[in-house]
Amino acid sequence: MIAPPDVNQKTIEIRMPQTVTFPTPLPVFVYGALRSGTTVFRLMLDSHGEIGNPGERDFLFDFLKPDPTHPTGWRYDLDKLQLNRIFQNSGLKIIQGPNGQDLDGLDLLAAFLGQLKTQCGGPEVFTLNIHRHIDKILRILPEARVIHMLRDPRDVARSSIGMGWASHIYYGVDHWIGTETDWDRGTTSLPDDQVLTLTYEGLFRDIETELRRVCDFLGVEWSSKMLDYHENSTYSPPDPSLVEQWRRKCDKDDLALLEGKAGSLMQDRGYQFSTGGRHPAPFEVLRLWSGHKFGKWQHGIRKYGVGMFFGEKISRWLKIRRVHKRLRSRMNVIDQALLK
Repeated sequence: MIAPPDVNQKTIEIRMPQTVTFPTPLPVFVYGALRSGTTVFRLMLDSHGEIGNPGERDFLFDFLKPDPTHPTGWRYDLDKLQLNRIFQNSGLKIIQGPNGQDLDGLDLLAAFLGQLKTQCGGPEVFTLNIHRHIDKILRILPEARVIHMLRDPRDVARSSIGMGWASHIYYGVDHWIGTETDWDRGTTSLPDDQVLTLTYEGLFRDIETELRRVCDFLGVEWSSKMLDYHENSTYSPPDPSLVEQWRRKCDKDDLALLEGKAGSLMQDRGYQFSTGGRHPAPFEVLRLWSGHKFGKWQHGIRKYGVGMFFGEKISRWLKIRRVHKRLRSRMNVIDQALLK
């Protein structure tokens, strides 16, 4: 029995139909914040002959919402799903069920997982990168195993600035906080043998030892090919100097603001403060927020141009769906061309 999240503050239990069959074995989820090393780790996994990983597939759960009117208790927002850039480039199809209607809900999720596994060549071990919604994933697939990937939030925040997601590490750390808060909320009863914690720092300081530990968790033999991931990608060979770059590249007062914001969550993950940590005064909050917004807008304008950048926002705010869909599709093309 699967109980979807509360709807209208009432607990509603929906029994999953026996016709919903997920691929077996279930995928192993690689869960970690954006910029935490999940992509380079995915390349390592995919270099192993018995492991397949098609990359980031957050859209599988981003647009899957609880809906007690659907037989499985869940339903996709198909309009938003089909506008998603990664979904558009995934090769996945929304297929018809036995009744001739398009699949939806958990039936469609099961179909997507089956298609992704086939795309990877039907590997012995099928893995997926996910950055959000671990609580939702384990609610739907409570027996799924997870590799929890961690990176120092100071390096995650610094890297987020380079991506244009923030203009100051005070805001660049937000998605790390969100990912790890979701982890604490969604995995309180997860058995120890269902999760493996892997740190970016540990991986790059002793890559073979850590990858052997991963192979043991996945139940496959160690393969030295995992060390050769850079030969078939744009990524560089393993480089320990990528660890703790914040020590060389971040201002001390900026670090104090980040550490004050990340608080005990950061320390619970084993990352100790380099400062006493502090919270910004009210005028600082306004300065940081305005600089953050202005910096993001500057990045967006450089990337998409003034017309497309503001046109997408205005059409979304005004719910002019046809215009928004056209602009979002054009932006997706630009995003795809810039992918590493």
